[in-house]
Amino acid sequence: MSAAAPLLPGARQGGAPLTLGVLGGGQLGRMFVHAAQAMGYDTAVLDPDADSPAGRVSHHHICSDYQDPQGLAQLAALCGAVTTEFENVPAAALSSLAAQCRVAPGAAAVAIAQDRMAEKAHFVRCGVPCAPFVGIASAADLQAVPAEVLPGILKTARMGYDGKGQVRVAERAQLAAAWAQLQQQPCVLEKLLPLALECSVLLARGADGQMVHFPVQRNLHRDGILAVTEVYAGNVPPALAEQAVAAAQAVAQGLGYVGVLCVEFFVLQDGSLVVNEIAPRPHNSGHYSLDACDQSQFDLQVRTLAGLPLVAPRQHSASVMLNLLGDLWGPAMDRTPAWDAVLALPGAHLHLYGKRQARTGRKMGHLTLTAPDLQSVRATALQAAQILGIAAF
Repeated sequence: MSAAAPLLPGARQGGAPLTLGVLGGGQLGRMFVHAAQAMGYDTAVLDPDADSPAGRVSHHHICSDYQDPQGLAQLAALCGAVTTEFENVPAAALSSLAAQCRVAPGAAAVAIAQDRMAEKAHFVRCGVPCAPFVGIASAADLQAVPAEVLPGILKTARMGYDGKGQVRVAERAQLAAAWAQLQQQPCVLEKLLPLALECSVLLARGADGQMVHFPVQRNLHRDGILAVTEVYAGNVPPALAEQAVAAAQAVAQGLGYVGVLCVEFFVLQDGSLVVNEIAPRPHNSGHYSLDACDQSQFDLQVRTLAGLPLVAPRQHSASVMLNLLGDLWGPAMDRTPAWDAVLALPGAHLHLYGKRQARTGRKMGHLTLTAPDLQSVRATALQAAQILGIAAF
C-alpha cells in the first residue's frame, strides 16, 4: 500500500460521513471502533455474529460471512478504509476489499501470519533468530524429523492461537500420536528452549514507512493464554529491549507492513532472544496502553489506516495488566467478580468486552493497574489478583 492522501477526521466522502471499517466484531474490533469514533469517524463492522461486541457499538454492522462477496462489497461501499481485528480473517477477503478501498494491513502480510511455515521463512529472510524448527506435512516428514528439534512443541501450521493446536512432544516415539491428535494437518515442530521470560513489541508502521513503537512488554502466559503484562522501566534489560525493537522493526520492514503489528519473543536463560510469532493487529499485551500511555495501540491503528501522522507514544505510568478470563464468572455466569473491591484500589481501570457468555479460557475483559512507580503498581496489581482469585505473578 503506497502513501496516499490522509482520510481526515470529520471529512465527508460522497456526501456521507467518512467511515472506517473493521473485519471482526470481537473486543479488538470494539476498541478500534471506540478509538475511531473518538477521533470523529463513523465506523462499520463486518462480522457474522448479529450480537458481536464491536457490532453493537458501531454506526454500521454488516452481519455477513467474511468471504461473502455481497457483504464485502457493502463494507467497501461504506468505507474509506478497512482493517482487521484478527489474523484468521481470510486473506482473500482482504484482497477483494483492496480492489475497492484502502486496506491495512494488506493480504500478503496477513497470509504470512496465518501460516507458521511462511512466518518462520520470513523470520529467516529478515535475519531474526527463531527456535529450530521443521515442517511436517506427511508421514515421510514425520520419519525424517532430526533428533536436534526434540523435545519440541508440535503446532498446526494454520489457525492455532491461545495455546490451541499445540502438543508437547518429549521424544520421537510420541510424534505420530501427537500428529494424529492434530488431525494430521500440516504442522511445525519447534524445539523446546529453556525460557527465562517472554516479551512482546508493539509497533505501528505507516504507508510511508515511518515506524513508532511502544515500550517492550513483559508477558506471563498460563496454559498458552496471556495472563499478565508488565510495562515499566527495567521490566527487561535495556540492551535486550533495544534488540527486540530492532528485530520487530526488521520483521515489519520486510513485510512492507502497514498498521499495528505485535511481535512476540522468547528470552532464553542464556540471555539471548528468539522470535516466537507475529500478530498483524493490536494485541492483548498492548491493552495497558489505553490507560498508561498518551496514545493507545488502537489510536495508532486508526492513524495508520487513515494515513495520519504517527507520533511516538509516551508511557506516563508504570502499568500491570491482568487478563480477565471466563473462569472468574463460572460456567453459568452465576458469579459476579468483586468489582467494587477491585475498583477501590488506586489506579484500577476495568475494561469488560460486552461478551454475553463466559467460558473457561475466554477473554472477557482486562484490568489495568497504573501507578507512578514499579513498587506501587505491582503491590496494587497483586492485591487485585488476590481479590479476584487470580494466581500471583
